[in-house]
Amino acid sequence: MSRELTLNEYKKAVEERGLLKGCAAEEDFSRRVDFVTYDSRQVRPGTLFVCKGASFKADYLKSAVSDGAVAYISETEYPEGAGIPAIIVTDIRKAMPVLGDLFYDYPQKKLKITAFGGTKGKSTSTYYMKYVVDEYLGRLGKHESAVLSSIDNYDGVIREESHITTAESLELHMHFDNAVSSGIEFLEMEVSSQALKYDRVMGVGFDVGVFMNISEDHISPNEHADFEDYLSSKMKMFSLTKTAVVNLDSDCIDRVLDEAHASKEIITFSRKDPSADYFAHDVRKEGDSIFFEVSISPRIKSAALSFEGEAGSGAEMPWKGEFELTMPGLFNVENALGVIAAAISYGIPEDCIREGLRKAKSPGRMEHFKSKDGLINAFVDYAHNKLSFEALYSSAKKEYPGSRIVGIFGCPGGKAYQRRYELPQTAAKYADKLYICAEDPGPDPAEEISREVAGYAGEAGIEYEEIEDRGAAIHKAIMEVRKPTVLLITGKGEETRQKYGTVYAPCRSDADYTQEFIKEYDESPHHFF
Repeated sequence: MSRELTLNEYKKAVEERGLLKGCAAEEDFSRRVDFVTYDSRQVRPGTLFVCKGASFKADYLKSAVSDGAVAYISETEYPEGAGIPAIIVTDIRKAMPVLGDLFYDYPQKKLKITAFGGTKGKSTSTYYMKYVVDEYLGRLGKHESAVLSSIDNYDGVIREESHITTAESLELHMHFDNAVSSGIEFLEMEVSSQALKYDRVMGVGFDVGVFMNISEDHISPNEHADFEDYLSSKMKMFSLTKTAVVNLDSDCIDRVLDEAHASKEIITFSRKDPSADYFAHDVRKEGDSIFFEVSISPRIKSAALSFEGEAGSGAEMPWKGEFELTMPGLFNVENALGVIAAAISYGIPEDCIREGLRKAKSPGRMEHFKSKDGLINAFVDYAHNKLSFEALYSSAKKEYPGSRIVGIFGCPGGKAYQRRYELPQTAAKYADKLYICAEDPGPDPAEEISREVAGYAGEAGIEYEEIEDRGAAIHKAIMEVRKPTVLLITGKGEETRQKYGTVYAPCRSDADYTQEFIKEYDESPHHFF
C-alpha cells in the first residue's frame, strides 16, 4: 500500500543511497507527499514530481507546480520549480527505484517473482510460467498470478496491452503494489536489457531468474553502443536473483555461468548437454502437439520439494518426465524446459507443470491459422530479431517439409539497425518469398526502412515485395497461395498500435488480419483447381 510520508523521509532515503547532491527550500521538507510521478498529466495536489528523461522539458515541471506538486526531485535545479522544495540527486534513474520502494512500501518483497531474461523467448516463457503457476494456484483455490510482459500486463487491478518490455520503476512498483493489494502471491515478468542498464529493476529481487540465451540485438545509438554493453546489461539480472536458471545452449555460456555466480544458486537446462540439471530429449511432433522427455540430474532429485513447497526428505522425487506442448514450434521446447526448472524450484508438482504446459498459449506467439483446403498454415508471432527468426524459420522448414515458406515482416525505426540486414538474410536461408511491410517505423520513414531491408533481401537472392500496409501485405500473401504454404507473419502479433513518429496509431492486429483473410480465402472460389 502507498504511504503518506514527508519530503524529508524521501530526502533521507536517497541520501542513504549516496545519491543526494543538494536541496532547495529545505525548511519546507516537513511537507507531506501523497503521490509520486514523472508524468505531468498525473500530477495532483501533494505530488512529488520526478524530472527525468532525455526528453524532459522544464515546462513539464511548470505544469506540475500549477497542478499542485508540493516538491520535485531532479539532477538539476529549475527556475520553473521556484516556490516549492527540491531534492537534487546525482542520478535520477537510480533515485526512482528508491522513491518507488518508499512510496509503495516495498511491495516486491511480498511477492514470489520469476523473471525471464535473454534475447529470445522471454514472453513465451513468461506465459508458460503463468499457465503452470496458475494451474497450481487454481488447485489450491488461490488467486491467479500477475504478469508483466511485452505483450500485456495484469496485476489484479489493471489488465492492459503492453507497449514496453519492462516498465519504468515507478510503474513497476505500482503493479507490484496492486498485486499485493489484490491478494496475489506470484508474479511473472520479462526483464529487458534496457531495464537492467538503466536501473528500472534496481532493488527488486527475483526469487527465480531464468536466462534464456544471448545474441547480438538492440545495438544502436539509442540502446546499446555495442554487444559488450548489451551483454553486460543482461548479466546484471543475476545480482538481483536468488535462484538462477541458465540455458547451457546459450552463446557466451562461459561468461554467463561466471556472472550467474552472483546468484545464490545456479540450476542449468539444455537440449544438447546431458550433464545439465534438466535435459530435454526425444523431441517429436505428433499431430499439432510437440512431445518431449526431460531427464533430471541426481542433485535436483535429491533436493526435490514436496507438494506444499517444503523441504523434502531427500528421497528421489516421482518423475514421469514426458511433457506435451500444444503451442506450435519445436524451439518452444527450450522455453518450456526453463519453466520446468523454475517451477520445480518453487516446489510446484509435476502434474501441475505438465498440465500447465499442455494448456499454455502466449497471445500473439505462434498463433496458428489454417485454411480449409489445408494449403495454408499461417503463424502469427512476435519474432523480431536474428535469433528468433533463425528458430522460427528453421523450425517451419523442418515441421512442414515440401511447403513453400513465405515471410511477412518489417523492421523498427530508431533502434536495432542490424535487424535490417540480419532478418532478410536469415529468412532467405529458408523462405521462398518475403513481403516487407511497416513495423513501428517511428522516427524513420517507413519506405526508407523497407527499401534498406529489400536491398539486403535482393543481395540474398530471394524474391520479395514491398507493401507498406501490413494488412495489404498479409492479404496478398494469403490470396496468392496455390500450393502448400507456411506463412510466417512476424513482429506485431496481437498489438493494436503502429508507431509513426512519436504517435501510436490504432491498427488491427496481425492475428485479426490473418483470421479474416483466411476466411475470405476459404470462401473464394478462385483457389480451387
